[in-house]
Amino acid sequence: MRVMHGKPAHGVGAAVGKRVLGTLGAVALTAGLLSACGGDEEPPADSAAMSSAGPEESTPSPEPSADEQDPEASPSEPSSEPSGDGTDEGAGDDAGEGTAKPGEDEGDGAGDDESSEPGDGTSQGEGKPDGKGGDKGPKEEEPEKPDYIEYGEVSNRVGKLQQRLQDLGYFVTSVDKAYGGETQQAIFALQKAGGLYRDGVVGDATQNAADDGVVPKAQTSSGKVLEIDIDRQLVLAVDNGKVVKVINASSGNGETYEAKGATYTAYTPRGSFAVFREVNGMHSSTLELGDMWRPKFFTGGIAVHGSASVPAFPASHGCVRVSNSAMDWIWDTWGAPSGTPVVVY
Repeated sequence: MRVMHGKPAHGVGAAVGKRVLGTLGAVALTAGLLSACGGDEEPPADSAAMSSAGPEESTPSPEPSADEQDPEASPSEPSSEPSGDGTDEGAGDDAGEGTAKPGEDEGDGAGDDESSEPGDGTSQGEGKPDGKGGDKGPKEEEPEKPDYIEYGEVSNRVGKLQQRLQDLGYFVTSVDKAYGGETQQAIFALQKAGGLYRDGVVGDATQNAADDGVVPKAQTSSGKVLEIDIDRQLVLAVDNGKVVKVINASSGNGETYEAKGATYTAYTPRGSFAVFREVNGMHSSTLELGDMWRPKFFTGGIAVHGSASVPAFPASHGCVRVSNSAMDWIWDTWGAPSGTPVVVY
């Protein structure tokens, strides 16, 4: 899936428009709807989550996929507001007219688009009979460096930005001076936290947000908690009220879809839950909606899981997507074992 970029006006005065996301919580919550990111997965009776646990499913062997998305090389003119394109992630949501069978999970089948680099088209020996000698044309001037930073740039200023993001707690594992997929995910998160247009392009407004230290505040005050901000599409790792990590996320897009003869609504429920089931590897949705990397289920078939495609807007069937590397961090560094509170607001 390709990620849209918005191109700020050229020059130092480039402004980044604000994007307002409507709350998805009121979407299609009619009586009888059943959350089904992965289907009708239920927590065990002694869990802090909901109802009884679904049947255990075998865990396929891990197939880590690259978490970097490959957006377009140059930004386009910003549109009013990007909307979910129906791309499937790992989670199906509310069961609509049909009810999913217990244990059915959503999947994350979204992949990344690769864009090719254009050649420079430079010819040699132009105007010379044998390609040697002759008069040389005027020396070409180097193109002026843009006032904004975008995907694909490799420079010291990118390295400085990466370090700043890392210091603020945004998920950046490497300060390598190259603006790639991981840096883009962090920029998306920063723009969401600052209420800015989510295009991944670093103009004046986004740079100012980094310089000013814009970081979302935690909603909980004690214990280790995974907070999911639906309005801003962020996952926060919080420890005793302190935000340890800010991660770009993509939740249910609010659209209806068909799976195994039933109708569902891609909705991520809000409320207080807890991790009640986890799969340490690639997990395929029983609703045949795709794969989820190392999912942690917190209600029904809804899970936080890794995906190779995490856009800046809601795009899943109901689960909460984060990058594969961010999910690895949650598993291997931060923890979030079964019983970890998950607060969705």
